[in-house]
Amino acid sequence: QVQLVESGGGLVQAGGSLRLSCAASGRTFSSYTASWFRQGLGKEREFVAASDRSGYITHYADSVKGRFAISRDNAKNTVYLQMNSLKPEDTAIYYCATINANYYATSPGNYDYWGQGTQVTVSS
Repeated sequence: QVQLVESGGGLVQAGGSLRLSCAASGRTFSSYTASWFRQGLGKEREFVAASDRSGYITHYADSVKGRFAISRDNAKNTVYLQMNSLKPEDTAIYYCATINANYYATSPGNYDYWGQGTQVTVSS
């Protein structure tokens, strides 16, 4: 069982930056692939970024490549999402999720555990 708690969301102007954190419970966090998803109002939940168990291999949605960076600190059981050059279309609730495997997936249905989400609002 893994419990995930996101933090770091807020209101920021376009062009600004935010850093999201996702703290995980459990001593096996390093066994999980960790990903970030987001869901805008009236939209489906979409994949944003993923990190393999080590943090060395990462994947990004095309819409955030070059602006967002995912990282993790397994000693702290935490995964981060650094978001730069934010745009109004990045406004959404951001969720972290994990798979107990060393592969990633872009479909939310493949993930075992989810956090409660943190709101990110980017004003124009």
